[in-house]
Amino acid sequence: MSDQREHDEHESQHESQHDDSVEVESAPLAAPILPEQARRLADGEWHRLHPATPFLRGGIAFLAIIGVIIVNARDFFLEMLFGGDNGFEPFDRLARAGFLLPVILLVLLVLILSVAGFYFSWRMHTFRITDELVEVRSGILFRTNRRGRLDRIQGINISRPLLARLFGAAKLEVNVAGQDANVELAYLGSKGADDLRVAILQLASGTRAAEAAEVAGVESSEAGVAGIVEKRVNELFAPELDPNIAPPESIVRIRLPRLIGSIVFSEATVIAILVAIGIIVMISVTGRYLWLIAFLPGVLGLGGYLVSRLTRSLRYSIAATENGIRVGYGLLSTTNETLPPGRIHAVEVSQPLLWRPAGWWEIKINTASQASSSSGATAKTTLLPVGDMDDVHRVLQLVLPSLANDESRELLEAGLAAGAHDDAYVTSPKRARVLRWFSWRRNGFVLISDAVALRKGAIWRSLVLVPQARMQSVSMQEGPLLRRMGLAELRVHTVAGPISATIGAMDREDVIEFFEQVGRAAVVSAGADTSHRWRSGSVAQNPTIASIDQPEARD
Repeated sequence: MSDQREHDEHESQHESQHDDSVEVESAPLAAPILPEQARRLADGEWHRLHPATPFLRGGIAFLAIIGVIIVNARDFFLEMLFGGDNGFEPFDRLARAGFLLPVILLVLLVLILSVAGFYFSWRMHTFRITDELVEVRSGILFRTNRRGRLDRIQGINISRPLLARLFGAAKLEVNVAGQDANVELAYLGSKGADDLRVAILQLASGTRAAEAAEVAGVESSEAGVAGIVEKRVNELFAPELDPNIAPPESIVRIRLPRLIGSIVFSEATVIAILVAIGIIVMISVTGRYLWLIAFLPGVLGLGGYLVSRLTRSLRYSIAATENGIRVGYGLLSTTNETLPPGRIHAVEVSQPLLWRPAGWWEIKINTASQASSSSGATAKTTLLPVGDMDDVHRVLQLVLPSLANDESRELLEAGLAAGAHDDAYVTSPKRARVLRWFSWRRNGFVLISDAVALRKGAIWRSLVLVPQARMQSVSMQEGPLLRRMGLAELRVHTVAGPISATIGAMDREDVIEFFEQVGRAAVVSAGADTSHRWRSGSVAQNPTIASIDQPEARD
């Protein structure tokens, strides 16, 4: 049965590859040039991870524990030979009971077994990349096989923790549509991870591995310790954006004062200040410092969050590449992610209340990948940590190139402006002010080019954009109260994420008309969408690159 299943799968893959090849032949593309190491890792054969992987995935902590035991054992034996008080009481007790030698042998046995376990775990942890999927096999006693289809890739994330950077290693995570469906390769060589990302994106875009051109020449090798040290230093201070793949300058540059100001005037900082005031008041009233101990874990956690948010946003960069949008951030531990065309399902431009005087905005996104990662889910959903209106337009132009025309820009500015305006947005009727005291004049929706725009909030302003081709469905809801008032709620369903594309307290007739209009537009857009195979067919050219001129980065 298993042989027959494998045979059927092979036949299915062969047929799909044949169909794809016919499609590519109908619109021939220039063969991409893959780096030598990337072509070797993406040849469909099984490969192993970086040799330092066992140490980076727990081996260093284990060696630290063994080192502590050895240091204390050394002190014990020195004190036993030359006299004095034994500083490590457990060894003293074991020696008196006659169990010291068996315990030492047991520790050595555990050490040998652990080293052997780390080694065999690395040997058994293999991966391969074919024209159809990324597959990882791991485990010694309990084997695990994890696959990610290339046509369902939502993005590729490369993170470089500080310790891994010292070893010249990086973690590559292939974000696949689905709950906890990501495929992780931890760890690869730092340069190999970048090259492999290019290879995977080219395969996912509709390019076959056999079409990759041969690379002339051989990379120069750096022999000796000096060459290795120089290579590590270059990797530590190298920019996140590869000048051979992305423009040398990010289209948005976040200066340190603006970044610090956005954190100082954030809601988390306000909460931290209120908590600190509350602790001081409780201590002064009761005279008991136990309140400080009670709130200390929360204060430390909130402080750690603010610090991580600062360090995570340092060296921020965003630019367009041939395979999508490249976002990089981080100072000591760096992360950069490539979002292929069409993988962003919703965009929200929001402005916290305290940011309004400075005119700062934040952009978040929804993608189909919902797996948790050590690099932080918040970082993956934040496309722009802080920026002004011009920065917002630049980033939105990368995400939705169709919004580059003057009419769409005017609608975007109207969606972000304060107060009521005489524009194309369909807003809530006057009777809805009972439910929307401050925002009923601003609450509205409109179709902008190939996206649905939902404008919400008067105190905390936000604009939600959902590409029509990415919409899952549209629904209209009206409870007893809304029905009695002749109102309804419009909900545009997208993949799960921090953005909720919902707007309420709208006129029922307006919602019905818009419901039908959006439904027809979504069907047309989904039928014409080819972003999932952005290098295949006659429209394979990346619209992001074709429609945007890289402006000079602004402060």
